[in-house]
Amino acid sequence: MAVRRALVCLLGVFSLGATAATAQHAPEGFQRLIADEGLAGWWGLGTEDPRAVYSLDEEAFARRHDESLADIEAHWKNIDNVLVNDGNGLFLTTDRLFGDFELILEYRTVANADSGIYLRGIPQVQIWDTTEAGGKWEIGANFGSGGLWNNSPGAPGKDPLELADRPFGEWNLVRVVMVGERVTVWLNGVLVVDHARLENYFDRSLPVPRTGPIQLQTHGGEVAWRNVFVREIDATEANSWLAERGNEQFTPVFNGEDFTGWSGPTDGYEIVDGALRCKPGHGGTIYTDEEYADFAVRFEFKLPPGGNNGLAIRYPGSGDTAYAGMCELQVLDNTHPNYAALEPRQYHGSIYGQHPAHRGYLRAPGEWNFQEVRVVGPRITVELNGTQILDCDTSTLTDFMYEAEKFAGRTRTQGHFGFAGHNDPVEFRKVRIQRIEP
Repeated sequence: MAVRRALVCLLGVFSLGATAATAQHAPEGFQRLIADEGLAGWWGLGTEDPRAVYSLDEEAFARRHDESLADIEAHWKNIDNVLVNDGNGLFLTTDRLFGDFELILEYRTVANADSGIYLRGIPQVQIWDTTEAGGKWEIGANFGSGGLWNNSPGAPGKDPLELADRPFGEWNLVRVVMVGERVTVWLNGVLVVDHARLENYFDRSLPVPRTGPIQLQTHGGEVAWRNVFVREIDATEANSWLAERGNEQFTPVFNGEDFTGWSGPTDGYEIVDGALRCKPGHGGTIYTDEEYADFAVRFEFKLPPGGNNGLAIRYPGSGDTAYAGMCELQVLDNTHPNYAALEPRQYHGSIYGQHPAHRGYLRAPGEWNFQEVRVVGPRITVELNGTQILDCDTSTLTDFMYEAEKFAGRTRTQGHFGFAGHNDPVEFRKVRIQRIEP
């Protein structure tokens, strides 16, 4: 994959023993974030919820941005293409906002310094003094740098998998890949965070923002940064990155050629370029011949403008899956004017009529999205393009869009998986299922 080739390229650049100045040539596909002189492209921001900052009106944001520059100039310097902070002041923050990206950089720190890399404005990939003398072993410094330190205790990624820090005075090489809220980190070529979810420090009930700035955080001592490069990851590569993780545990249930293994009104669907598509003006629920109790399903889907479909979960084989099955998980173009005034439990990823999903993480109509759904007992989670938009224990629900009796199948413990077409040519491909054993 491109992300792996980029790492090889980067390591090649630095294995030549290049100086900070000569190594400023960006690896293929990357862009430099350090100007030849000065601090162009950056402004100052502290630890602050990006939702509040980036919801300011244009005038208020411009004023906030410009007023921060005096603080930045007082504490940050660009010395021969090396960014140096004195351990004080606001954090260096990119003017540009990033969605899915790969970031590579080097940093050098000193005793007692504490630092980090904020991803889309969310703290953080931790950088700190990992020695016992630094006085922070009781909060995890003994595990090393590179972890997602602001994740909850015990959460994947909080503590790095290995201690990979170099001694004070030496440059450390960091590589970060962020797809959705999934973060992978290498420190000095060692994998220290493996595809872990970055929690939203400012409100853990919400996913991280879809886009946001990269911030270089420093306090407590001088930290220097050089060779800061970023590469944006497009939808195709992001989908491949997500699909690679654990894909060997999933079994294909759609062969891309015919409806082998599927039942229901298949005459209302067609197969085009390896994708299963509902015919315009047709629909109905098609479903796997096999039934599933606890399972996970992965697939890619593409919505036309205004497209509407659904996922049949533990479907009995007849009836409306939203009511006869455990549920219908919405597949919907949230942005279309026709759906501007829907009830929240009707938007994409929601358990139709029962529980809403977080919005704002769909790609534009016409682009392929990657989604994974896990159904374990009464709990359903939905991860869209790498971001968890739903996590619901359905056994706790007491409020419904209609009377509870209408959702008669919601306690089902087994059934078929399928697609509930609603007349629109929504496409699905690469459908794979994993049985989850008790």
